[in-house]
Amino acid sequence: MPDRSAFLPVNRADMQARGWDQCDFVFVCGDAYVDHPSFGMAIITRLLEANHYKVGVICQPDWRDPESIALLGEPRLGFLVSAGNMDSMVNHYTVAKKHRGADAFSPGGKMGLRPDRAAVVYGNLIRRTFKDTPIIIGGIEASLRRLAHYDYWSDKLKRSILLDSGADLVSYGMGEHSIVEIADALAAGLSVSDITFIDGTVYRAKSLEHVYDYELLPSFPSMQADNLEYARSFNVQYANSDPFTGKRLVEPYSDHEFVVQNPPSKPLTTSEMDAVYRLPYARTYHPMYEEAGGVPAIREVKFSLTSNRGCFGECAFCALTFHQGRIVQVRSHESIIEEAKLMIADPEFKGYIHDVGGPTADYRAPACDAQLRRGACRNKHCLSPQPCRKLNADHTDYLQLLRELRALPGVKKVFVRSGIRFDFALADKDGGRAFVRELCEHHVSGQLRVAPEHVSNAVLGVMGKPQHQVYEKFVKLFAEANEECGLKQFVVPYLMSSHPGSTLDEAVELAEYVRDMGFNPEQVQDFYPTPSTMSTAMYFTGVDPRTMERVFVPKSPHDKALQRALIQYRDPKNYELVLEALRRAGRLDLVGYGPKCLIRPHGGHVPAGRGAAKQGVAGLKNAASGKRGGVPRGHKR
Repeated sequence: MPDRSAFLPVNRADMQARGWDQCDFVFVCGDAYVDHPSFGMAIITRLLEANHYKVGVICQPDWRDPESIALLGEPRLGFLVSAGNMDSMVNHYTVAKKHRGADAFSPGGKMGLRPDRAAVVYGNLIRRTFKDTPIIIGGIEASLRRLAHYDYWSDKLKRSILLDSGADLVSYGMGEHSIVEIADALAAGLSVSDITFIDGTVYRAKSLEHVYDYELLPSFPSMQADNLEYARSFNVQYANSDPFTGKRLVEPYSDHEFVVQNPPSKPLTTSEMDAVYRLPYARTYHPMYEEAGGVPAIREVKFSLTSNRGCFGECAFCALTFHQGRIVQVRSHESIIEEAKLMIADPEFKGYIHDVGGPTADYRAPACDAQLRRGACRNKHCLSPQPCRKLNADHTDYLQLLRELRALPGVKKVFVRSGIRFDFALADKDGGRAFVRELCEHHVSGQLRVAPEHVSNAVLGVMGKPQHQVYEKFVKLFAEANEECGLKQFVVPYLMSSHPGSTLDEAVELAEYVRDMGFNPEQVQDFYPTPSTMSTAMYFTGVDPRTMERVFVPKSPHDKALQRALIQYRDPKNYELVLEALRRAGRLDLVGYGPKCLIRPHGGHVPAGRGAAKQGVAGLKNAASGKRGGVPRGHKR
């Protein structure tokens, strides 16, 4: 464990040890202090330090005590605020809006050390304590709430976080470019109110007199009055999320209050990415947490390597397009090998590199060469519904990187766990055979998790995922590769219930697939409407913003429970829900004793097919209504 001198100051004594009377910036964060490049706070603070700024850190301050925010005094240039690596509401609540039991980003996993809506709470606490000090908020929570957004937890449209937090600027996206530009502008003596020109930032304006070259979004009052206006607004925002083609966006709140979003920051070059990961991180949590048992989140990433960022997969339920962008950015082999050697030297390293990847592990270049010249194509997708003919689907570089890593002295095995995009693998010039073969032989341990999410092509189309037959093709290729290697390994799918577009018919289709493959999923992800995803916009508005066509949305907790239960139909606790779902879907043919049935009837009557006799249907209706409780004997798990 490094001593505290390896970390940035967290109290006055640390400042004095460095000979500081005042910090240039104080970073306030909802996470515990982990100085590792998998944590956004560590990257931003170390980057500012590398640019000769004095940065102090206040992690998880007591938001009920103003003194906690003044621990390091007033910074010379400003406060930087982040809720942490996760959205604080997702961190606190399950999709059922129930409190989670633990927080992996807090000492000892303790829950309750940060407030709900942490960026807003911290921003207001600072503003009450330091009236005029600039406040810049960033991180995933602020980035995805930078404009008006649907808030699942309150079930309403909320204003830009800039207005609710009392902050002066939002630095959205990954933030390396914008934060250094902001720091340099403040250090040069500019007032924070005059910093309106930096890409990757959001600011407020009292008028549009000096705002140029912008696209006007629907006003916040109009979106409150008609949620279809929000769908239209979100589609414009989504279309302008590219750093090369994105326009400046203006969101009116009144005739004297506007929120202005500048175009996204340009992607990092490989040399810039390498420089970010070469910064002098302590690579672990601060020693002040040792007594509490450390910070659990470090265990997942301490021996993993980030090789890329950005994703051109564009799953509708994912916020990556809005936060990291569609243009893939990569580190050099030399940079990754250098970090791997640091890991190997760690006394706790046991010879296993847990992951080499990013949002999608096997992306090692932009989707096509044109993206770095003119950006990602508007209104076109790189992978769906079919891979673009210009897609650069080549795994040669990634395979070479994996070979170099597993050849390092002290490395026993290199795993790939951050997920691969199976349709991208299949799009390789040899149909993915070389990549999948080497993946099976060297980088999987028993199971490979991939994310088809669903089997209904109707739902997959809404999700932006490939059609089901593409997944089946990949599974077959994986099985063939394992047979060639003499191994018994399996593909384990991530499945999602209750996504927009999924009616009970599609949920039954998914349950039948689970039945046929003999898979008993212990964990199923209900669709979680997090801010600023295409799917969340569908959930709120009932339309697909890209087409403005109506989309079925399972919204009530009971409707969502029915769809989830169908996937886990073998669980006896779900019997009554499954029975009700099958009755409502007109699929009582799946209740009986045959090999294709999902559950058995309470009585002995087995309805025959879709046109089940009225007597049988009536008996099952009685069962579904609760007239016979409990789980029948012999019910299959």
